[in-house]
Amino acid sequence: MLNPEVVKLLNEQINKEFYSAYLYMDMANYYADQSLNGYENWFFVQMQEERDHALLFRQYILNNGETVTLSAIDGPNGSYENFREPLVKSLEHEQFVTASIHAIYEAAYRHKDFRTMQFLDWFIKEQGEEEKNADDNIKKYDLFASDPKGLYMLDNEMKTRIYIAPSLVL
Repeated sequence: MLNPEVVKLLNEQINKEFYSAYLYMDMANYYADQSLNGYENWFFVQMQEERDHALLFRQYILNNGETVTLSAIDGPNGSYENFREPLVKSLEHEQFVTASIHAIYEAAYRHKDFRTMQFLDWFIKEQGEEEKNADDNIKKYDLFASDPKGLYMLDNEMKTRIYIAPSLVL
């Protein structure tokens, strides 16, 4: 049986992960409207990953005999000033998610919930990758996108990203 505080935080994380999926789908839609199909693809794949993260939290809660509690998901902003803004917002959002997962880990540690800490280890590693990817996207954009040919090449690079389902064993 999990500690009630940890269960509450895990359930809240489901909502945050689904919000992340909404946010990234919104960003994908923005880039689709701008005919930047590579960036659209990159954020659509990101949306799929976030959806799966929510489902992993759900399954973990269920596997531990607890009740999943879903709450309303806010809609994302939906408007961006330029092509760079969604990239910056994605890094900021990943930093927010990282802080949230760290808070769950801290609560699990306080309650000596080693099983949940082990479950969260994968997400902590994943968040490191998420933040690096978001930061790399900004850096590449800043280096190359001021030139239309550079933006075209970056967009083509973003098209190569494919979705790979997480392999976390619960």
